[in-house]
Amino acid sequence: MSITILGIESSCDDTSAAVIENGYLLSNRIANQLVHKEYGGVVPELASRAHQQNVVPVVDAALKDAGKSPASISAIAYTRGPGLMGALLVGSSFAKGLSIALDVPLIDVNHLHAHILSVFIARSDSERHFPAFPFLCLLVSGGHTQLVIMKSHLEMEIIGQTIDDAAGEAFDKCAKVMGLPYPGGPLIDKLAGEGNPKAFAFSKAVVKGLDFSFSGLKTSFLYFLRDRLQDNKEFIHNNRHDLCASIQDAIIESLTQKLVKAAKETGIRDIAIAGGVSANSGLRRAVNKLGERKNWRIFIPAVQYATDNAAMIAVTGYYKYLQGQFSSQHITPAARFDHL
Repeated sequence: MSITILGIESSCDDTSAAVIENGYLLSNRIANQLVHKEYGGVVPELASRAHQQNVVPVVDAALKDAGKSPASISAIAYTRGPGLMGALLVGSSFAKGLSIALDVPLIDVNHLHAHILSVFIARSDSERHFPAFPFLCLLVSGGHTQLVIMKSHLEMEIIGQTIDDAAGEAFDKCAKVMGLPYPGGPLIDKLAGEGNPKAFAFSKAVVKGLDFSFSGLKTSFLYFLRDRLQDNKEFIHNNRHDLCASIQDAIIESLTQKLVKAAKETGIRDIAIAGGVSANSGLRRAVNKLGERKNWRIFIPAVQYATDNAAMIAVTGYYKYLQGQFSSQHITPAARFDHL
């Protein structure tokens, strides 16, 4: 009997739906919201309205792409959180209503857990290059930076996390200071490709153990620019590529130092990175080079599955379905989670 999971993602500003059958991805549709560029960041109310407009056509398109009818769905997985409450309410309400209409189980998914399981997304047998348990995952996104030991698809342990800003937040805030348009992180990555990563040095926080800190690095970058601009108002314009390359190198170095430390302490050699910042080309190169030097097996989701998408929600829903982990209609969305 086939197990067909419809996944729905609406945690921030992307409305997405995906279909997974027996562990294989059949479709993944995403509707982006360009309106937020005008405001330099995501406007929650506008995001919620756009989700309401997009969710029905996106789900319909995902089912058509997969060649599936609503009657073939075994269960519906949706993002419960963390995320923007209004956006989460749109996705969860739609999922709950559809589950009642189709009389199929409902599966709530932690957005961060789904990011980690994005390394298990595959469309065919040739793509089934998966880590063995336990594996170590560096989870890096706009709101979270964590080191997680995955003991199984559904059992995990956080062994390190940021004590202040997340890596993605540091990218975006540094981009904003330089006057780059939203979203700034991908632009830093693009501009860094033509810059010298050792052109400028910025102070980084020293944090014991496996935890991270990026607020000091961000402040160092801000003060560095302030001082240089006093002498030369065109400093950012004249040095934009080198600035992007240098701040990206500093953030990546902070991430990889802790990753090396965690791998050494745990003895784990299957290493994954996931989350929106795992789409950063510099980070991907750095981790792959580390893998070659240290004889690690590296697992990084394809770029289209690194950022927010429903494929990761559907694959997480699939593994929860196998364990019978269904949710009640009474469960409410959560903007924040204290645990994975």
